[in-house]
Amino acid sequence: MDMIKDDLIRESGLLLHACCGPCAEYPIEDYRIRGIRPILYYANPNIHPEAEWQKRFEALEYLARIRQLDLHYSPLYGEQVWRAYRGRGKPCMLCYRLRMEEAAKKARDLALGFFTSTLLISPYQKHEAIQQAGRAAGQKYGVEWLGEDWRKFFREGQRMAREDGLYRQKYCGCLYSLRESDFREKAEKGHAEFEALPATPEPQAMK
Repeated sequence: MDMIKDDLIRESGLLLHACCGPCAEYPIEDYRIRGIRPILYYANPNIHPEAEWQKRFEALEYLARIRQLDLHYSPLYGEQVWRAYRGRGKPCMLCYRLRMEEAAKKARDLALGFFTSTLLISPYQKHEAIQQAGRAAGQKYGVEWLGEDWRKFFREGQRMAREDGLYRQKYCGCLYSLRESDFREKAEKGHAEFEALPATPEPQAMK
């Protein structure tokens, strides 16, 4: 742990891009121990369908409330962008780039000095690709990227999510990962049930 760096983070402020509530659990706790209060940012146009986007947002919203942290969100929703990749494989690199650029831009707009992402806790994500996207976005928007590595604490974060009663998704997020998921049928049933409820906030399609 770099105490001098943590002092700089506390002084300049930190934006924590959050892909979902469960993945945010341990990073928030880590920063709490280090005396850092990040601003959470939900910017995930890759999460499909809209019902899933809303379920993950609401889980994060609840976590932000019980941890007493500020939460901002981007309403952008990009299912049509992802569908354009049909036959070209999973657009993981596009996914990382778009989200890290959204996060870096938001950090700049909020006059924060640092940003990072809860994606860095998942052993199922492409860790180095996220780091590369984060560094590039930081350089583009003039905000310092924090290349954290929380992967060994993934199970601990999931345990915390269970204790807090958070919704825990069964696939990465995009329509391609849903199709490949062993839990596709269960997820789609959950989406149908959730769509009967009020949607707050309502995502906006990417142009």
